[in-house]
Amino acid sequence: MWGGRFAAGPDAIMEAINASIDFDKRMARQDIEGSRAHAAMLAACGIITSSDGEAIREGLLTVLSEIEAGEFTFSKELEDIHMNVESRLKDLIGEPAGRLHTGRSRNDQVATDFKLWTRDQFDGAIDGLDALMGALLGQAEAGADIVMPGFTHLQVAQPVTWGHHMMAYVEMFARDKSRMQDARVRMNESPLGAAALAGTAYPIDRDMTAKALGFDRPSANSLDAVSDRDFALEFLSCASICATHLSRFAEELVIWSSAQFRFVVLSDRFSTGSSIMPQKKNPDAAELIRAKVGRINGSLVALLTIMKGLPLAYSKDMQEDKEQVFDAADSLMLALAAMTGMVGDMKPNVDSLRESAAMGFSTATDLADWLVRELGLPFRDAHHATGALVKMAEDKGCDLPELSLKEMQSAHPEINQSVYSVLGVDNSVASRASYGGTAPDQVREQVARWNGKLK
Repeated sequence: MWGGRFAAGPDAIMEAINASIDFDKRMARQDIEGSRAHAAMLAACGIITSSDGEAIREGLLTVLSEIEAGEFTFSKELEDIHMNVESRLKDLIGEPAGRLHTGRSRNDQVATDFKLWTRDQFDGAIDGLDALMGALLGQAEAGADIVMPGFTHLQVAQPVTWGHHMMAYVEMFARDKSRMQDARVRMNESPLGAAALAGTAYPIDRDMTAKALGFDRPSANSLDAVSDRDFALEFLSCASICATHLSRFAEELVIWSSAQFRFVVLSDRFSTGSSIMPQKKNPDAAELIRAKVGRINGSLVALLTIMKGLPLAYSKDMQEDKEQVFDAADSLMLALAAMTGMVGDMKPNVDSLRESAAMGFSTATDLADWLVRELGLPFRDAHHATGALVKMAEDKGCDLPELSLKEMQSAHPEINQSVYSVLGVDNSVASRASYGGTAPDQVREQVARWNGKLK
C-alpha cells in the first residue's frame, strides 16, 4: 500500500496498534456504498472509462456479497476495511480496481463511511424511540384513571395517575427523538471528494456523490470535512441523554417491582431468578439498562478527550472514534428494545398504587387549596393551617380524612363539612385539570395528541 516510500514493512507492534479492521469491518456496507457512488461519478465525469466504472461497481457488489455471506477473509496487514475491500476488488477485476481511489483519500473515505454508519444509527434510534413511546402510550391510555402516588425526594407528595406518569416519559423520549432528528439534519453533508485535506485537482462532481448517498449537500470546506467528528459526538451526546432517561425509568421499575412497593409486576420474559433463593424474581433487564448509561457516557467522554487537542486536519488519533460509537450504539439499541418489551408487558398493581397514593398526607395540598378557594385565606396562611392539621394527624396516627370536623376547625373555625370532598385521592387527581395536569381527561387528551403525532 505504501509504494516506494518505505523500504521495510511495519514492526509487528506497529501493525497491531495501527490496524483497525477488527472493528471497522462493521462499516463494510457503507464503505462499498460510498465506493460505488464514487466510481459512478468518476465514470460520469470522464475521469475513468465507463467500462472500468462498471467493472468496479459490479466487483464491489461481489465483495459485499462475500462479506455478508461470511466468506470474506479480513487481513490485519491491510489495516482497515477500505484497503481490505480494495485488495479483494483487485483480485476480482484486476487493473481497474486501482482506478477506484482516483480523486479521493482514505481521509474523506473513512469520514464518509462513518457518517453513513452513524446516520443509520440515528435512524435506528429514532425508530426505537417511536416503538418505546408507543408502548408507553398504551400504558397511559389503559391507566388514565389508575391513581398512584407522585413523589418528590422519593417521598409521597401528591396523588397522580398512572397514565400521567407514563406520559412524563413520553415527553422525555420525544425530546430525545427530536435531538436525534436535529443532529441527523446537521450531519447530513457529504465529505466525499474532500480527499486528504485540500480537495482534488480532478474535475469531480461532489453534488453527484452526495445525492447518490442521500446527503443533502457536499461539505463546504475540505479541511473540516475530513477532520469533523461533531456528528459522532452529537450521536454520543444524544445517546447519553436518552440513556439517562432510560436509566431513570429503569430505576423506578426496580423500585416499583420490589416486595416493599408492589407497584408493578414485570413479566417473566424480562426477569430472572436466583441460583440459591427460589422465591426471587429479579428485574435484571431494568438493572442492565440502568448500567448502560455508564458505558454510553464513558464513550462520550472518551471521544471528547480524543478530539480536544487535535489540530486540523486528520490525525491517526481519530481511528479511536469508531469503537466508542459502535459500543454506545449497540448499548442504546439494546436498551431501547428491552425497555420497550418491559413496558409492553408490565402490569400495574392497582390496589397497591391506590393504597400508597393515600399515604403520607398526599392530599394536604388539596386541603390548602380548599382553604384558599373556599375561605379566601392567603395561601401562606392556608399552608400554615394545613401543616398544623398534618401534625395533628401524624400525632394521632391517622390520615387527614380521618380527622373530625371539630379537629379540622381547630386550625381554622370556618372549615366545614365540604372540606372532606377534596381529601380523597380520586377527587385530588380529578381536580388537577390544568393543561398538562394529572386529571384523567387531561391524560387522555395528551395520549390522543401523541398518538396522532406518532402516526
